[in-house]
Amino acid sequence: MASSLQELVGYVDFEKTSLLISAFSIAFNPLFWNIVARQEYHNKLLTNLFGGRSRTACYALAATIFSLGCVRDFVFKGAISEQPTHPFLLTLPVQAAGYTLFAFGQVLVVTSTWALGITGTFLGDYFGILMDEMVTGFPFNVTGAPMYWGSSMSFLGTALIYGKPAGILLTGWVVVVYLVALSYEDPFTSEIYAKRERERAASKSGKKQK
Repeated sequence: MASSLQELVGYVDFEKTSLLISAFSIAFNPLFWNIVARQEYHNKLLTNLFGGRSRTACYALAATIFSLGCVRDFVFKGAISEQPTHPFLLTLPVQAAGYTLFAFGQVLVVTSTWALGITGTFLGDYFGILMDEMVTGFPFNVTGAPMYWGSSMSFLGTALIYGKPAGILLTGWVVVVYLVALSYEDPFTSEIYAKRERERAASKSGKKQK
């Protein structure tokens, strides 16, 4: 096992600048949207920029995040295209696994976006645009973070399809970055909804006292 991993790493050209640029792009995106979203939540940064129109501001952030994602994916493909190809990754079983991972990853991404809507997917809760109730159907009954895991599967599938060990390495970096992002996002988002429930409970209590 260790020798196999060592061999795969041997097919990674760490001197290629594109590899570092891709790694930076992967890390930058969630860092960007978490910083901007928290500034929005605490200071209404984007809402103020858009004249108090929070929904418009959320759509603008959604478009920005989507565009940055397209750039990240383009840079990733460009980076691995410059990397050595491992013959084993071009075998039929590995290729089949690659296409399967990519397809199912895209299903998770698309269906989670469909289930949450634009504002639910792109941090609408930081703008005060909260969902009425938690989404529990597919794909959220498969994984708690289908957008992130679907994206990770798509990265890995692409790496296998192209037969690039460097792509597998970058996918590992994607997973690390997403896990760190989730460790910050999940508690913060949970507190946003918990705060709403506390406010609802206080409101009902006030009405009963009257």
